[in-house]
Amino acid sequence: MRLIVKVCCLFCLVVCAARADAQAELRAIDARWNALRLASDVDGLARLLRDDFVLTHSDGRVEDKRSYVGDLGRGSRVNHAIDNFDVEVRQHGDVAIVTGRTLQRGVGNGVPFEGQFRFTRVWLRSDGVWQLAASHSSRLPTAPASPGAGGQ
Repeated sequence: MRLIVKVCCLFCLVVCAARADAQAELRAIDARWNALRLASDVDGLARLLRDDFVLTHSDGRVEDKRSYVGDLGRGSRVNHAIDNFDVEVRQHGDVAIVTGRTLQRGVGNGVPFEGQFRFTRVWLRSDGVWQLAASHSSRLPTAPASPGAGGQ
């Protein structure tokens, strides 16, 4: 009986360690997505994104891989800051969903942008390699001014 308990405990430890490793790997890959965007590394992004990648912007615009990577390559979109918070990873076999909050700043088509957003990303693993299939962001409202603010 003790042997069965020890084997079960060992199995649980192995499963928990594997799950933690997968979480760390996915967090690192998701952070790489941001690093590649900040660097406008179109070659790195081309490898990281699936061919059928779709990006839904916070204003409702939808871009595919070719369009998004092209914008970065031409410099019509430049990211100056991308800081993520409250990142959570949920893995379901070869599919992972990464959610969180982000603060971003940059220039798109000559117009500066800055804001706080919620994001959802879907990663797919094929032949042992994770690639980004979809990303969606929603702009969070700016905090309203508190009553009495403004020095009246």
